[in-house]
Amino acid sequence: MDKKQRHAAILSIIMENEVETQQELQILLKQAGIRITQATISRDMRELKISKGMSENGVNCYFSAAAGRTPKYNSLFSQAVLSLDYAMNTVVIKCRAGLANAACAVLDEQDFGFVVGTIAGDDTIFVLTRTENHAVQLIELLKKMMKKN
Repeated sequence: MDKKQRHAAILSIIMENEVETQQELQILLKQAGIRITQATISRDMRELKISKGMSENGVNCYFSAAAGRTPKYNSLFSQAVLSLDYAMNTVVIKCRAGLANAACAVLDEQDFGFVVGTIAGDDTIFVLTRTENHAVQLIELLKKMMKKN
């Protein structure tokens, strides 16, 4: 089996199942007649840009936009966030008590290229962007994320 076929099989399995671990993926691949090492699975997952996230059923499993499945983060993010504001190139996100870390993890998963870094406390997230214009752009994107819920 060539790499292209293996990648297609991985994407198919992830689309049809809530796969929580690479070991579980390896077992499902084996059941499909594909024997590969964990190192190969790890490399394939990086190449396919597969990430982990919360499913609609509350399962922390693998997702891939290429497989047509994306995590349901917007609900968590919109429930956690109370307000958005910025000062120069720093965005301040006020959250419900205890939810800033979870909301920040959702933000970090988005991989915005203009975000330099994030830091979360108990109820506040600071996001450093490259420019003030990027801060404004980020707030608009976050508002859209919150409305998709």
